Amino acid sequence: MPSLDARLSAVLALVQARCHADIGSDHAHLPLRLLQLGRIERGIIVELNPGPLAHARRNVARAGLGERLEVRAGDGLAPLALGEVDSVSITGMGAQTMLGILTREPLRVPPALVLQPNDSAEPLRRWAWAHGYGLRQEALVAGHWAYPVLRLERRPGPDPVYDGLPLDVALRYGPHLLRCGDALLRQQVQADVHRLTPLAAPGRPAQADLSLAQTALDLLETL
Repeated sequence: MPSLDARLSAVLALVQARCHADIGSDHAHLPLRLLQLGRIERGIIVELNPGPLAHARRNVARAGLGERLEVRAGDGLAPLALGEVDSVSITGMGAQTMLGILTREPLRVPPALVLQPNDSAEPLRRWAWAHGYGLRQEALVAGHWAYPVLRLERRPGPDPVYDGLPLDVALRYGPHLLRCGDALLRQQVQADVHRLTPLAAPGRPAQADLSLAQTALDLLETL
């Protein structure tokens, strides 16, 4: 059974589906583990680049799971049929790259998404807020930096997880993380305050960012 690092283990913990697609899977370790642990019944691996595509196919064949785990060549969600999957995971990319995948094929975006960007999760939270997806769960995972992991689920109406919080602060830093006083988030916010303080001056962008960070730090002290 393939081993997963802490980042992909956090992603795995947020996936539970009948049919799940992993986009840009590379070595296919995540969908293999999902299938072997019974967290999905069937999986689809999508890879654009020939090297990782061949790597994924070899690993699926070695595991003897080719009947339940299909490897497809293609870009983002395009290789998926409409309504074919219940959920999708996208990991190890920048948030803007992920947004490109989601917006190029809006009809193929499934009801549930598990996203692990390699930078700020704020653009993904803002996309979810604007497109009818609730932020069901989120985590920060220690690694080369603090990796955010989000589970988004389609839902009607405004997302109640943001109720009672300053919206811009919660979209920047994560409502669940703020409410639970996440230790990694606290370190991140403190680092932002330290970095932005000498840059902030009236009218400069850093002033607004510092205000968000300071408000987040105050919330972490009180919630």
